[in-house]
Amino acid sequence: MLFNFVSNQINQIKKCAVTSIKTFEREQTFSNKISMKTKPALTKFEIHPLLKERWSPRAFSDQMIETEKLQRMFEAARWAPSSSNEQPWSFIVGRKGDSVYANIFSTLVEFNQLWAASAPVLILAIARKSSIKNPEKENHSARYDLGQAIAYLTFQAAADGLFVHQMGGFDLKKAAELFNVPENHLVVTVTAVGYIGDPEILHPNLKPMEYAERLRKPLTEQVFGTKFGESIDFVE
Repeated sequence: MLFNFVSNQINQIKKCAVTSIKTFEREQTFSNKISMKTKPALTKFEIHPLLKERWSPRAFSDQMIETEKLQRMFEAARWAPSSSNEQPWSFIVGRKGDSVYANIFSTLVEFNQLWAASAPVLILAIARKSSIKNPEKENHSARYDLGQAIAYLTFQAAADGLFVHQMGGFDLKKAAELFNVPENHLVVTVTAVGYIGDPEILHPNLKPMEYAERLRKPLTEQVFGTKFGESIDFVE
Protein backbone atom coordinates (compact mmCIF):
# COMPACT_ATOMS: atom_id res chain seq x y z
CA MET A 1 0.00 0.00 0.00
CA LEU A 2 2.84 2.36 0.84
CA PHE A 3 4.39 1.64 -2.54
CA ASN A 4 1.11 2.43 -4.33
CA PHE A 5 0.73 5.68 -2.40
CA VAL A 6 4.27 6.82 -3.25
CA SER A 7 3.78 5.77 -6.88
CA ASN A 8 0.57 7.79 -7.11
CA GLN A 9 2.22 10.83 -5.59
CA ILE A 10 5.11 10.60 -8.07
CA ASN A 11 2.66 10.38 -10.98
CA GLN A 12 0.79 13.43 -9.69
CA ILE A 13 4.05 15.38 -9.46
CA LYS A 14 4.95 14.34 -13.01
CA LYS A 15 1.56 15.49 -14.31
CA CYS A 16 1.92 18.84 -12.53
CA ALA A 17 5.42 19.25 -13.94
CA VAL A 18 4.26 18.51 -17.50
CA THR A 19 1.36 20.95 -17.11
CA SER A 20 3.70 23.64 -15.78
CA ILE A 21 6.14 23.13 -18.65
CA LYS A 22 3.36 23.35 -21.25
CA THR A 23 1.97 26.47 -19.60
CA PHE A 24 5.44 28.02 -19.53
CA GLU A 25 5.98 27.18 -23.21
CA ARG A 26 2.65 28.74 -24.17
CA GLU A 27 3.48 31.86 -22.19
CA GLN A 28 6.92 32.06 -23.78
CA THR A 29 5.45 31.65 -27.26
CA PHE A 30 2.92 34.38 -26.50
CA SER A 31 5.64 36.59 -25.04
CA ASN A 32 7.84 36.08 -28.09
CA LYS A 33 4.97 36.96 -30.43
CA ILE A 34 4.19 40.09 -28.45
CA SER A 35 7.83 41.17 -28.45
CA MET A 36 7.95 40.59 -32.19
CA LYS A 37 4.82 42.68 -32.57
CA THR A 38 6.21 45.64 -30.65
CA LYS A 39 9.80 45.44 -31.93
CA PRO A 40 11.17 48.59 -30.22
CA ALA A 41 13.97 50.41 -32.02
CA LEU A 42 17.47 49.68 -30.69
CA THR A 43 18.53 53.32 -30.49
CA LYS A 44 21.97 54.70 -29.76
CA PHE A 45 20.44 57.68 -27.97
CA GLU A 46 17.17 57.77 -26.05
CA ILE A 47 14.12 58.97 -28.02
CA HIS A 48 10.41 59.42 -27.30
CA PRO A 49 8.62 56.11 -26.62
CA LEU A 50 6.13 56.71 -29.46
CA LEU A 51 9.02 57.00 -31.91
CA LYS A 52 10.79 54.02 -30.42
CA GLU A 53 7.76 51.73 -30.60
CA ARG A 54 6.59 52.79 -34.06
CA TRP A 55 7.19 50.33 -36.87
CA SER A 56 5.45 49.20 -40.05
CA PRO A 57 3.81 45.80 -39.65
CA ARG A 58 2.15 43.84 -42.43
CA ALA A 59 -0.13 41.82 -40.17
CA PHE A 60 -3.21 43.75 -39.07
CA SER A 61 -6.12 42.78 -36.86
CA ASP A 62 -9.62 42.70 -38.37
CA GLN A 63 -10.74 45.13 -35.66
CA MET A 64 -12.21 48.25 -37.25
CA ILE A 65 -10.81 51.66 -36.31
CA GLU A 66 -13.06 53.85 -34.20
CA THR A 67 -14.34 56.99 -35.96
CA GLU A 68 -12.88 59.31 -33.32
CA LYS A 69 -9.41 57.83 -33.88
CA LEU A 70 -9.66 58.43 -37.62
CA GLN A 71 -10.76 61.99 -36.87
CA ARG A 72 -7.74 62.57 -34.64
CA MET A 73 -5.35 61.12 -37.24
CA PHE A 74 -6.44 63.54 -39.94
CA GLU A 75 -6.70 66.44 -37.51
CA ALA A 76 -3.06 65.80 -36.63
CA ALA A 77 -2.14 65.75 -40.33
CA ARG A 78 -4.00 69.04 -40.79
CA TRP A 79 -1.64 70.73 -38.33
CA ALA A 80 1.59 69.61 -39.96
CA PRO A 81 3.98 72.38 -41.04
CA SER A 82 4.28 73.25 -44.73
CA SER A 83 6.15 75.69 -46.95
CA SER A 84 4.32 79.06 -46.97
CA ASN A 85 1.54 77.26 -45.09
CA GLU A 86 0.21 75.96 -48.42
CA GLN A 87 -0.85 72.61 -46.94
CA PRO A 88 -0.63 70.84 -50.32
CA TRP A 89 -1.90 67.48 -49.11
CA SER A 90 -5.13 65.60 -49.75
CA PHE A 91 -6.29 62.15 -48.68
CA ILE A 92 -8.77 59.65 -50.05
CA VAL A 93 -9.85 57.17 -47.38
CA GLY A 94 -11.19 53.67 -47.91
CA ARG A 95 -12.62 51.50 -45.15
CA LYS A 96 -12.75 47.75 -45.60
CA GLY A 97 -15.98 46.75 -47.28
CA ASP A 98 -16.54 49.95 -49.26
CA SER A 99 -15.80 50.63 -52.94
CA VAL A 100 -13.10 53.19 -52.14
CA TYR A 101 -11.11 50.55 -50.25
CA ALA A 102 -11.55 48.07 -53.11
CA ASN A 103 -10.38 50.62 -55.68
CA ILE A 104 -7.30 51.61 -53.68
CA PHE A 105 -6.49 47.94 -53.09
CA SER A 106 -6.77 47.23 -56.82
CA THR A 107 -3.91 49.64 -57.52
CA LEU A 108 -1.44 47.82 -55.27
CA VAL A 109 1.31 45.64 -56.70
CA GLU A 110 0.88 41.92 -56.11
CA PHE A 111 3.41 41.85 -53.26
CA ASN A 112 1.49 44.46 -51.28
CA GLN A 113 -1.83 42.79 -52.02
CA LEU A 114 -0.51 39.69 -50.23
CA TRP A 115 -0.77 41.47 -46.89
CA ALA A 116 -2.60 44.80 -47.20
CA ALA A 117 -6.04 43.15 -47.35
CA SER A 118 -5.83 42.61 -43.58
CA ALA A 119 -5.71 46.37 -42.89
CA PRO A 120 -9.11 47.92 -42.09
CA VAL A 121 -8.21 51.29 -43.65
CA LEU A 122 -6.31 52.24 -46.81
CA ILE A 123 -5.40 55.87 -47.51
CA LEU A 124 -4.36 57.39 -50.83
CA ALA A 125 -2.06 60.37 -50.21
CA ILE A 126 -1.98 63.15 -52.81
CA ALA A 127 0.17 66.27 -53.19
CA ARG A 128 -0.74 69.42 -55.12
CA LYS A 129 2.13 70.07 -57.55
CA SER A 130 1.37 73.73 -58.31
CA SER A 131 1.58 76.52 -55.78
CA ILE A 132 -1.75 77.74 -54.44
CA LYS A 133 -0.47 81.30 -54.09
CA ASN A 134 1.29 81.25 -57.46
CA PRO A 135 -0.55 78.66 -59.61
CA GLU A 136 1.87 79.04 -62.54
CA LYS A 137 4.77 77.92 -60.33
CA GLU A 138 5.58 74.41 -59.14
CA ASN A 139 5.56 73.80 -55.40
CA HIS A 140 8.88 71.99 -54.99
CA SER A 141 8.11 71.30 -51.33
CA ALA A 142 4.75 69.61 -51.96
CA ARG A 143 5.85 66.00 -51.56
CA TYR A 144 8.06 66.90 -48.60
CA ASP A 145 5.13 68.65 -46.92
CA LEU A 146 2.83 65.71 -47.63
CA GLY A 147 5.42 63.50 -45.97
CA GLN A 148 5.31 65.68 -42.87
CA ALA A 149 1.51 65.44 -42.78
CA ILE A 150 1.74 61.64 -43.01
CA ALA A 151 4.31 61.67 -40.19
CA TYR A 152 1.93 63.66 -37.99
CA LEU A 153 -0.85 61.23 -38.87
CA THR A 154 1.44 58.30 -38.07
CA PHE A 155 2.34 59.45 -34.59
CA GLN A 156 -1.21 60.40 -33.69
CA ALA A 157 -2.18 56.90 -34.79
CA ALA A 158 0.59 55.46 -32.61
CA ALA A 159 -0.64 57.46 -29.64
CA ASP A 160 -4.03 55.80 -30.13
CA GLY A 161 -2.60 52.28 -30.32
CA LEU A 162 -2.70 52.01 -34.10
CA PHE A 163 -0.01 51.06 -36.61
CA VAL A 164 0.75 52.53 -40.03
CA HIS A 165 2.46 51.01 -43.06
CA GLN A 166 3.21 53.28 -46.03
CA MET A 167 3.61 51.89 -49.54
CA GLY A 168 5.12 53.10 -52.80
CA GLY A 169 4.34 49.86 -54.62
CA PHE A 170 1.15 50.70 -56.51
CA ASP A 171 -0.06 51.98 -59.89
CA LEU A 172 -0.05 55.77 -59.57
CA LYS A 173 -1.67 56.34 -62.96
CA LYS A 174 -4.50 53.91 -62.27
CA ALA A 175 -5.12 55.50 -58.86
CA ALA A 176 -5.29 58.98 -60.40
CA GLU A 177 -7.79 57.74 -63.01
CA LEU A 178 -9.98 55.85 -60.53
CA PHE A 179 -10.37 58.87 -58.26
CA ASN A 180 -10.38 61.68 -60.84
CA VAL A 181 -7.28 63.28 -59.37
CA PRO A 182 -6.65 66.67 -61.10
CA GLU A 183 -3.61 67.00 -63.36
CA ASN A 184 -1.95 69.54 -61.07
CA HIS A 185 -1.96 66.94 -58.28
CA LEU A 186 0.29 63.91 -57.80
CA VAL A 187 -0.66 60.60 -56.19
CA VAL A 188 2.30 59.76 -53.93
CA THR A 189 1.65 56.87 -51.52
CA VAL A 190 -0.87 54.39 -50.17
CA THR A 191 -1.00 53.94 -46.40
CA ALA A 192 -2.47 51.01 -44.48
CA VAL A 193 -3.70 51.68 -40.93
CA GLY A 194 -5.04 49.38 -38.25
CA TYR A 195 -4.51 47.53 -35.01
CA ILE A 196 -1.59 45.14 -35.09
CA GLY A 197 -2.37 41.51 -35.88
CA ASP A 198 -0.81 38.08 -35.50
CA PRO A 199 2.18 37.61 -37.85
CA GLU A 200 1.09 34.00 -38.32
CA ILE A 201 -1.76 35.15 -40.60
CA LEU A 202 0.76 36.30 -43.20
CA HIS A 203 1.84 34.49 -46.33
CA PRO A 204 4.85 32.26 -45.54
CA ASN A 205 7.11 34.45 -47.68
CA LEU A 206 6.29 37.48 -45.53
CA LYS A 207 6.65 36.04 -42.04
CA PRO A 208 10.48 36.31 -41.87
CA MET A 209 10.26 40.06 -42.54
CA GLU A 210 7.66 40.51 -39.82
CA TYR A 211 9.86 38.81 -37.23
CA ALA A 212 13.15 40.30 -38.46
CA GLU A 213 15.09 42.79 -36.37
CA ARG A 214 14.64 46.43 -37.33
CA LEU A 215 17.77 47.98 -38.82
CA ARG A 216 18.91 51.52 -39.55
CA LYS A 217 22.07 53.11 -40.93
CA PRO A 218 24.35 54.60 -38.25
CA LEU A 219 24.09 58.34 -37.62
CA THR A 220 27.69 58.72 -38.79
CA GLU A 221 26.45 57.98 -42.32
CA GLN A 222 23.63 60.52 -42.11
CA VAL A 223 24.66 63.51 -40.00
CA PHE A 224 27.64 65.53 -41.20
CA GLY A 225 29.73 68.46 -40.03
CA THR A 226 32.38 70.28 -42.05
CA LYS A 227 31.37 68.74 -45.38
CA PHE A 228 29.19 66.05 -46.90
CA GLY A 229 30.32 62.58 -45.89
CA GLU A 230 32.24 63.63 -42.76
CA SER A 231 30.25 62.82 -39.64
CA ILE A 232 29.88 65.40 -36.91
CA ASP A 233 31.45 64.63 -33.54
CA PHE A 234 28.31 64.43 -31.39
CA VAL A 235 26.94 61.37 -33.24
CA GLU A 236 30.12 59.28 -33.05
